[in-house]
Parts: sequence; structure tokens; C-alpha cells
Amino acid sequence: MMSFYDKVALVTGAGSGIGQATAIAFAKRGANVVAADVDTDGLKMTKSIAQEYDGSISSVRVDAANSASVEEMISTATSQFGRLDYACNIAGITGTECGFTDCTEENWDKVINVNLKGVWLCMKYQLRQMLKQGHGSIVNMSSVAGLVGMNDRLAPYGPSKFGVVGLTKSAALEFARQNIRINAVCPGEIMTPMQEAYIKNSPELETKAIDSEPIGRFGIPDEVAEAVLWLCSDAASFVTGHAMAIDGGYVAQ
Repeated sequence: MMSFYDKVALVTGAGSGIGQATAIAFAKRGANVVAADVDTDGLKMTKSIAQEYDGSISSVRVDAANSASVEEMISTATSQFGRLDYACNIAGITGTECGFTDCTEENWDKVINVNLKGVWLCMKYQLRQMLKQGHGSIVNMSSVAGLVGMNDRLAPYGPSKFGVVGLTKSAALEFARQNIRINAVCPGEIMTPMQEAYIKNSPELETKAIDSEPIGRFGIPDEVAEAVLWLCSDAASFVTGHAMAIDGGYVAQ
């Protein structure tokens, strides 16, 4: 089992789903976790679950698309622990169902602001801290929709996730010689609250999603969290600029 004893890990989107699973996985392995989300009720649940493990966990509300909020999040984390070893930028939304021709500007801007601008803003302030301390590892949340085109009537979602992959690769090259690694994970069909909301009124969507996965089932948040922790760990010390598919074989088709 990977150990993160006495390390400091920041996880956005930690109020539910993959973000929550990642924050708890770090706490299980002894890390000092800063769990961040716009959903304060979700953060309370995450803290409640994680408190039984060896690591410490604190929480901070953040709007990932707001520069001042993100800067305050980083300030809170570093004031509390003095450094930032790992940063996992997992916060994201799907937006309202729409195609490209009927998507509103409001919906487009909201998805891009959270999923892409939000990752950039988080990285901006995380990298400033990591440059000061001389090390760090960042993992960003993309999707299989950031690796291959998807006809899913979530018009802004795929472009936002392709953007995260590009952002990850570009930043990884810029900071490769400065002891900072930057990678992305690209999950397939994972049974998160976001996924549950998407399929709850459409059983046919659930069947379609399962059928699309060669492995024949949904993934679970813990399976993605384990990959995130591996990318953060020293076991992945020669891995940077990588977009890792965790997708049951979806993009291998």
C-alpha cells in the first residue's frame, strides 16, 4: 500500500464522487488532506468518513472558477501545513444537456469556467507554491471525453476535458526540469452522483453506458482515486504529461 504519511494533499471536488474518494484515500494512507469544494455539506460528509483514518483532514470552501477563492484556498492550505506536496484538481460539472446548435452561452461559459478555467486557476496558485518549495505533483481531472469525441449532447463538456489534457501536457513540459510532475486522469463511465443524476430518469442511458464499456460495468470512484494516488506517488516519478485512461477499455475500441 502506498504511504503518504505526513505529506500534504489538496483535493478539489472533495465533496462527492471521485474527489471524495481521493481525499479519503489520501487520509487512509496518513496524509494531511485539505478537502475543497463549493458544496460545504458534502465536505462535512467527507470529513466524517475520513476521520477514522490515520491522516488529518480539514476543509475549505472554494469556487474553482473564481481567482480570489482559489488563491484563498491555497493560502489556507499552506498557512496550515507550510507546503503542498500534491494537488488533485477534480472539481467539475457536466452542465445542462444540449447539442452544439442549441447550447446557450450561459451553459457553455459555466462548464468551461469550472472544468477548464478552474483547473488552470488552481494550477496557477499551486505551481507558485510548488516552485517556492522545489517540488510537487499535480493530477488534473479530464475524461475519456477528453481523449475521443463523444456524441452525448453535452456540448461544452468534451471540449472542456480536451482542454484539460492540453493544459496538463503543456504545463508538464514547462515545469519538467523543476521537480514538478503534472498528469491527468481520464475516467470512463464511473458511478458517481453526477452519473446517477444523468441516468436516473433514463434507464436506457444506463444500459447504453454499460454496453459501451468493454469490461461490462461501471467503474467506481475508488478505482480512479487509486490511479490518482499512484500518479502523485514516487512510484510514478518518471511519469509526467500523461493522460491516463481509467475506462474499462473504452478508448481501446
